[in-house]
Amino acid sequence: MSEVVLHDYWRSSASYRLRIALNAVELEYEGVPVDILKGEHRRSDYLKLNPQGLLPTLEVDGERLTQSLAIIEYLAELHPEAHILPADPLGRHRVRALSYAIAMDIHPICNSHVAAHVIELTGRDEARPKWMRRFIGPGLKAFETLLDHPATGAFCHGDLPGMADFCLVPQVYNAERWGADLSGCQRLLEITERCRALPAFAAAHPDIVRPAN
Repeated sequence: MSEVVLHDYWRSSASYRLRIALNAVELEYEGVPVDILKGEHRRSDYLKLNPQGLLPTLEVDGERLTQSLAIIEYLAELHPEAHILPADPLGRHRVRALSYAIAMDIHPICNSHVAAHVIELTGRDEARPKWMRRFIGPGLKAFETLLDHPATGAFCHGDLPGMADFCLVPQVYNAERWGADLSGCQRLLEITERCRALPAFAAAHPDIVRPAN
């Protein structure tokens, strides 16, 4: 049996989406929490694992895997039965495009270190939620428009959850946390609720994996 260790932060969007994927392929792992608020991601021991100081990092039999979407695609290749990515090239493109719209366009600009720098520049703590709402709301409204497509089904692509759904659910969690305006996003909210009812998503929720201390 493979030795799998996940270094993550309970509230990290990238960690959340990877936890969903690991659950979806039923891959058991040991969780090692890395507290971003305490700066543990910048400690020398963690930087040896991930020189970028980012989360998550997945160790599989001594190999160190970084970048959540790259890891999810690795899992998709190992577990085609999980339907993380569609079988056809055009479908894979669409799921990647939807995933990237969140993971590469919304998420990076709303990352914790970006928001912290905004506070440093403005000297105003209230700048953080305003910043988050400014980018998460419009970003998800654009995503809602992308869902207006014949390939959208019960989930972002078809009637089985996949990588795009793994990305969507954590971002909606962030939207709710920061009070982003999701009016007009009925379809993505319905998909999110369907996902949240599934065991792989429910077990990955930040409230479930949050360390006791």
